Amino acid sequence: MAWEYLVSIALGYLVGSIPIGLIVGRVAKGIDIREFGSGKTGFTNVVRTVGMKWGIAALVGDIAKGALPVVFVRLAFDDPWVTMAAGLAVAIGHDFPIFAGFKGGRGVATSFGVVLAMNPIAGAVLLPFGLAILGITRIVSLMSVAMAPVVAIVFVVLSALGMQPWAYAVYAIAAAALIIVLHWGNIQRIIAGTEPRFGKGGSRREGAQA
Repeated sequence: MAWEYLVSIALGYLVGSIPIGLIVGRVAKGIDIREFGSGKTGFTNVVRTVGMKWGIAALVGDIAKGALPVVFVRLAFDDPWVTMAAGLAVAIGHDFPIFAGFKGGRGVATSFGVVLAMNPIAGAVLLPFGLAILGITRIVSLMSVAMAPVVAIVFVVLSALGMQPWAYAVYAIAAAALIIVLHWGNIQRIIAGTEPRFGKGGSRREGAQA
């Protein structure tokens, strides 16, 4: 029913809009991390700006806010398409949060939280591959843009084999497209060889208030 979609989308978007990285930056150093580094509120920029332990806190929070609404919707409505709508809403909320002036992150950790809620086994199996890319290259954005289509392909295959609903594959494709679009500047820097390594590039952004 339409109301199930409306409730799920609203819940997903509002939870996704909770600016975990922004809150962490305020608590850790009393700063707006969007004025530093990449200007985003995700794990990478939190690490660059306020340190690893705070970055991990933001990472856990972003994954949790991706997973929890999806788990709730799955239990409440038992409709994979409604679950898919909630998952996309969470990712969009993280990227364009109403509680933070629509300036958020790029949705990687939050989208991974959604993946874990939809198919925890697939998410757990894919995680080491992403970590391996990061370990070899030390470029978080490269890991993100490489793994997004991989997750989408795996979800399509699982759906084609009847191991999960097609709605989950649709989510993975849409989330991958959104991640790649939001990383377009990173992709250009990766090609040019100028993309910062993990933990680097946390200086104040030009034009930001001191």
